[in-house]
Order: sequence, then structure tokens, then C-alpha cells
Amino acid sequence: MNPLDTPIGFSSSFLFVPGTRPERFIKALESGADGVIIDLEDAVAEGDKESARAAIRTAWPTFTAEQKKRLIIRSNSPGTQFYAADLILAQELDATCLLIPKSESLDQINGAAQILPNTAIIPMIETAIGLDRLNEIANSEQVLRLALGNIDLQADLGMVCDPQESELRTARFQIVLASRLAQIAPPIDGVTPSTDDIERIIDDAERAKRMGFGGKLCIHPKQVPLVKNAFMPTDEELAWARQVIEADKSSKGGAVKLDGRMIDRPVVLLAQRTLALAGKP
Repeated sequence: MNPLDTPIGFSSSFLFVPGTRPERFIKALESGADGVIIDLEDAVAEGDKESARAAIRTAWPTFTAEQKKRLIIRSNSPGTQFYAADLILAQELDATCLLIPKSESLDQINGAAQILPNTAIIPMIETAIGLDRLNEIANSEQVLRLALGNIDLQADLGMVCDPQESELRTARFQIVLASRLAQIAPPIDGVTPSTDDIERIIDDAERAKRMGFGGKLCIHPKQVPLVKNAFMPTDEELAWARQVIEADKSSKGGAVKLDGRMIDRPVVLLAQRTLALAGKP
């Protein structure tokens, strides 16, 4: 299996579910979220890490093949005492995708890729070091797309952000730029802490799309439809995507221009994702 051949690369909504709550796994998969992130990090207390891994291991055979393609395991961060066991679990399960929090180097990602050759990797940028090493992280082995850990990044940088997180605008731009230069899928924006402020959730999702992000992390099922709707392509975007796909087919993989713009892998990938988001692959 090509580790990058996964629908997660085309997804816009990702819902977290604690690894200690196996009764919520199926509910999360049925929430409408494109991807479900089973969390072994922030949502799991230190004393519950092993029981969370056991719960995931027990539940895994009950998932269908289609559901497994939408499941992502968020490990604990590299360097912690829990990380190695998380990688072993992902290896046992032949997980489709691994989200690595607080990613800070090429060696971390390539090391995980060696252990998990069939697993796509989403490095999560949450620290100053990770932000400084964006380009090498984005170009590491098996990286599908990047994700922003906006809350932890604020804390690491000592920021006190306004409700719009204006102070993180530069960091968001850097992550989008690094993704484009590495020719990987558009990145995933961070969470909106509020689950009840509908206007804030919608505004955050729409900002993410305008800035070039391809998806957003959700912490509650109520956020999922708002995020999905915000990322839904317009008629104009769909028409452009169809033109790109047709131009790419006609060129048979060769260099081609559309409306004066070179059609390369990231552009084709964006067009494919646009059609997939609209349910018109």
C-alpha cells in the first residue's frame, strides 16, 4: 500500500475522540467527520495511556475496512516515555495514518516512517522549534500533510491571542507555504476551543480556507457540519477543478498550462480534493 494513497489527504473535517472512550469511536465515525483522530495524548491522563492503547487494540477488529481508512491515531509526542509504545501499537494495527504531536525534526518523522512503512504521517506543528524547521518536516518521509496545534503553539511562544488569533497569522501562512513547496496536501488548521460559539467556529473555518488550509480539527461533533460546510467548494471552484483534471489527463502526466498557470502535482491534488469534498470525484 502506498502510505500516501488515503482519503485523509482529501478530507476537511477531523474529529478528536479520547482513546479511553471506546464507546465513542463508532459515534465519532458516524458524526459526519471525514477523519476521526483517536487521541493518546492530551485527552488521556498519564496513568491511562496503557489502558487507552488496550481499548484501541480491542476495538480495531470491529472497524470496517472503510472505517479504518478514516481513522488516525494521535501518538504522544516524540521524546516522551509513551511514544515508543504508541508506534508499536500503530505498527500492530497497520494504521492508515499517524498524527505526531509537537513534531520538531526530519529525524523524528523519518524514524517513525521506518517503523511504519505503510502509514501516512501528519506532523503537528505546535512549538517554536517545529515552526522553525517547517521545511525539513514537510519534506520528511511519508508526510501526507501538516497540522497546526494552535493552542500549544500560543503557549510555547508566550502569546496571548485575540479571539481571531491574529497573532498566529504569520505562522499559518508559513505552514501553508511549506506545504506548497513540499508538494504535499494542504495543511489542517487547529481547533476552535468554543463548542457553542457558532459564529466563531464558522469564521475560523472560513479564515482557514481563505488562507489555503485544506481542513480543520474539531473537538466536538457539533463543530463538524459547520467546518464541512465552510470548506464546501463553490460552483466556480468545481468548474476550475474539472478543467485541471481534464488538462492533466490530456497531458498524460506531462507539463501543461491552464489559463497561464502551470499544472503540477499540488495543483492536481488540490483539484482532486475539491471534487472529493463536493462528493464528485
